[in-house]
Amino acid sequence: MSKASDPGPRAEDFRCIGLVGLAHGTSHFFHMLLPPLFPLFVRDFGVSYAQLGLLVTVFFAVSGIGQALAGFLVDRVGARPVLFAALGSFVAAALLAAAAQGFDGLLLAAALAGLGNSPFHPVDFTILNKRVSPPRLGHAFSVHGVSGNLGWAAAPVFQLAIVQATGSWRWALVACAAWALLVLLLLVWQREAIDDGAVVSRPAAEASDSAPGTFAFLRLPSVWLCFSFFFWSTCALSAIQSFAGPALSTMYELPLSTTAYVVTGYMVAGALGILSGGFLAVRTRHLERVIGACLASAALLLALVGSGVLPGLMAMAATALAGFGAGLAGPSRDMLIKRASPPGATGRVYGTVYSGLDIGFALAAPLFGAILDGGRPDGVFYGAALSLGLGIASASLVGLRVALTSRRVTA
Repeated sequence: MSKASDPGPRAEDFRCIGLVGLAHGTSHFFHMLLPPLFPLFVRDFGVSYAQLGLLVTVFFAVSGIGQALAGFLVDRVGARPVLFAALGSFVAAALLAAAAQGFDGLLLAAALAGLGNSPFHPVDFTILNKRVSPPRLGHAFSVHGVSGNLGWAAAPVFQLAIVQATGSWRWALVACAAWALLVLLLLVWQREAIDDGAVVSRPAAEASDSAPGTFAFLRLPSVWLCFSFFFWSTCALSAIQSFAGPALSTMYELPLSTTAYVVTGYMVAGALGILSGGFLAVRTRHLERVIGACLASAALLLALVGSGVLPGLMAMAATALAGFGAGLAGPSRDMLIKRASPPGATGRVYGTVYSGLDIGFALAAPLFGAILDGGRPDGVFYGAALSLGLGIASASLVGLRVALTSRRVTA
């Protein structure tokens, strides 16, 4: 019986996957540290929504810059200590926000939370790639993606429940700090399961940590193509997360109280797609074809919604269903990046390409907001579909580069 199928490695894999998934869900939870409380900040501090929107921009700007740099740190000192520091930053950010006396305090908290968020993708994927047996790596990426969606969904519910129970948004933020602290303590207790210094499941040649140079990976076209793929796919996600509800309400004359659920539907469908995508990722050689087919189906659905030809409720259902296609591509996307990463540069590569996610969030929301303000709600869906199309082109080029590299190696 192979090592990958032994009960021991299976249990170790599941423990590592669960712990990394919990950490990733916590990072997405802290994406939403402040936005659910915006109406209360307006009431108590007299700030505008435009000012509060700056908090989101600061979070993702700091996270995007920090993510690219964090990959170098992960490759140098290891993923585990960086993960502990990131969770500590979340604790401090939540407590700082809870003590804020005005907008400046919230701005500092947003920056500190963005700093804490920055290392998670290079940390998570370094640990998973080094600790999880290859046959279960696609499923590990599925759990990783689903945990992120669940973190996004849990934060508003968690915070608003604390506000209703205590009557204070400050206690809600203290509760967020307590959550991050509990996760940190759990990971410290289970630190052996996430020790990326002990490679337990990869072949010796693949586990080698020798790279031709610290910055050599930046000369690889596949790295920048992966970056562009993340940027374009995140632009589409930002459009749906931020503006699908009001755009559907305007186009199809549906109440906002109804269209607000479309984002939840998109995230739930995306989570189901991610779970299904794990099975595709471990069985498919041409990952870029899976990504292209999944994203193309999502793009077609969004373009159909933008055309305005569907009945209102069917348009909502089609928008939500597009999330399944986007989610289905997720594990194959992460596997494709793994194949494009040179030995010893896992953290740097994931840090660089995933910074495209943060930049996409930071830049796309104002653009799509301007499109909606300009009286073109259909532009939200057409723009999201176009972004997915550009993502497909990037993924196809990555697959081509990986195939050419493999041929040179085997020649």
